[in-house]
Amino acid sequence: MKIVVVGMGYAGIPSAALFANVNGITVAGLQRKSQRSGWKIECLNQGKSPIGGDELGLAELINKVVKEDQLKATDDSSVYSDADVILIDVQTPVNKDHTPDYDSLKNVCREAGKKMNNGVLFGVESTVAPGTTENIVKPILEGASGMEAGADFNLIYSYERVMAGRLLYNLQYLPRIVGGHTAKCAKRGAELYSKINKTEIFQTDCLTAETCKTVENAYRDVNIAFANEIALICESLGADVNEVRRYVNNLPFDPRDPAKNPYRMMLEPGAGVGGHCLPKDSWLLKYGVDNFGTKKVNPNIIIQSRITNDYMPFHMKNLVIEALKENGIELEKSKITILGYAFLENSGDTRNTPAQQLYNSLDKAKELVVHDPNVRDFEGVNYTKDLEKALRNSDCLALVTKHKEYLTIDLQWLKETMRTPIIVDGRNLFNRFGAENLGFTYKGIGIGHKP
Repeated sequence: MKIVVVGMGYAGIPSAALFANVNGITVAGLQRKSQRSGWKIECLNQGKSPIGGDELGLAELINKVVKEDQLKATDDSSVYSDADVILIDVQTPVNKDHTPDYDSLKNVCREAGKKMNNGVLFGVESTVAPGTTENIVKPILEGASGMEAGADFNLIYSYERVMAGRLLYNLQYLPRIVGGHTAKCAKRGAELYSKINKTEIFQTDCLTAETCKTVENAYRDVNIAFANEIALICESLGADVNEVRRYVNNLPFDPRDPAKNPYRMMLEPGAGVGGHCLPKDSWLLKYGVDNFGTKKVNPNIIIQSRITNDYMPFHMKNLVIEALKENGIELEKSKITILGYAFLENSGDTRNTPAQQLYNSLDKAKELVVHDPNVRDFEGVNYTKDLEKALRNSDCLALVTKHKEYLTIDLQWLKETMRTPIIVDGRNLFNRFGAENLGFTYKGIGIGHKP
């Protein structure tokens, strides 16, 4: 079997490596030679992982399958012509007006449609608005190929559930949802994924699978927004959200009557929400119902939650300015250090990171520097991997990402290194009372000061 995986990112790379490790399968990882991502081709073909951070087993797996000639990265789209399976993992961001940008998806469908053979299995794994596979992908493929979905080729939508830090694990051990244009398409898709997935695989239609993906992420986004809103309430009242959360979550699980369980699980608030999925999937869900639904629906809770989470980096900025003001320092005369630029702890993934919004909002600072142990670099950002250099003579430390490297920062050393001892803690990492006892001005998400 020959598989083409299009898009060598956080979903495409581990998926390609896992399939390439199956006996009898060879994989071509198709990647555009763009200025931003073209370097991944050479990196992969050298047997190296382009993905930074802690990804258990991924680098070793890539090295193995490349050495065995089971995986090769390329920018040559002629690989479509002898593919048995084509899987699409290109990015599907949203525009400034919150509508999906499907340019990459559409271009891939047109190009693949012209070259793919009869009988191919074409699968979309990228997150899309409900209704996209049937209303956008299918017509493009049929028009470009002259073939009919379900008769001449199999069409499926099966979303990835990957998360930075556990890419291989999630692809193998989380249940897989396979939506097919027809039941036969879904069955063939399930047979494919059974080669790498070690748990349940569910078969449904494309629309249901697309809806599941966006709902999964919208659900989490709403829960995060609830925690963030409670944090803002606690700040106003003078309460500590971490203490409130601990008591709210201590309701016991009672197995005697699960339907009436008092169980609560309030999430932890923070400096913002990033990643490729959560910042856009609520908008994709709305786009789907707006464009392909038969009744008008206003998903107010979902969209307001998205707006709340988008606000959190700007709330971090307000805390920074507030702390500087308490110390008699103007933003324009200060040095600000942002710790963590990846959106997720212990990863190098900077997609839609809230740190970028914070960085941009603090651009009037005299000096603004970012430290992150896992990020390669980021265009337009004053970036360093030298922690001491980042903090030397700084007037404010603003922590955005809870990387493990920051867990061992000594507060006494921190005070001696900084010019002004200010901590704005966006992830509840530092010991508030220990910092305040050493003379730090401490601000945190949801940390109120009682009047």
